[in-house]
Amino acid sequence: MVTTQDTASRDDVRASIVAAATELLREKGASAVTTRAVAQAAGVQAPTIYRLFGDKDGLIDAVAEHVMATYVSEKSAATDDATGDPVADLRSGWRAHVEFGLTNPELYALIAARGSGAPSPATVAGLDVLRRRVRRLATAGLLRVDEQRALLMIHSAGNGTILTLLGMPTDQRDLYLGEAMLDAVLTSILATTPATPDPSTTAVAVTFATVLPDLPGLTDAERALMAEWLHRSLTSRTP
Repeated sequence: MVTTQDTASRDDVRASIVAAATELLREKGASAVTTRAVAQAAGVQAPTIYRLFGDKDGLIDAVAEHVMATYVSEKSAATDDATGDPVADLRSGWRAHVEFGLTNPELYALIAARGSGAPSPATVAGLDVLRRRVRRLATAGLLRVDEQRALLMIHSAGNGTILTLLGMPTDQRDLYLGEAMLDAVLTSILATTPATPDPSTTAVAVTFATVLPDLPGLTDAERALMAEWLHRSLTSRTP
């Protein structure tokens, strides 16, 4: 029978191992995070790591999850408190994301490498933060593309920018590349004059989609059908 004390002890050991692996990763890189080195740093036996994480890859994922989750939590809190210009809020989040990637190159590379499989919960949470920022743009009538396309464009450009900068020697990095890339994306997704809502049919449709879930007098099926019509109209337009 597993007691509450046993569970607490297991969680404490797991946290200790993740902390030790995180420190090794930051100080010496991914290659230094061996099962033996982590076990020694955490003061446990190697079999404990296999029992709790399955293998070294499982441990590395847990480390990336831990650091990314902490970052996402801070970013999410900042998003929840944001009350100003939605474009400025998006720019602030972009800068923070680029900074995270450049500050944690080993971890970012590990997180990015998971792209071929199911994303980690921390990555999903990060996308949710970005989705809320994009929703603010749509609600303000500032988007000229649908929310999902805007989300994917920003996300892809951000990851590409970070990986490109990480691939350069530190002293040769163009630190203005991030701003230039964001400006290019904003030019593609925002109305021509962000300070004034775009009256075009595209911007109206995108904005209308944000209030669709709250429209009274409609059944769920009717809302779903209307959402499908809006999506079809937006995605069928020539870029």
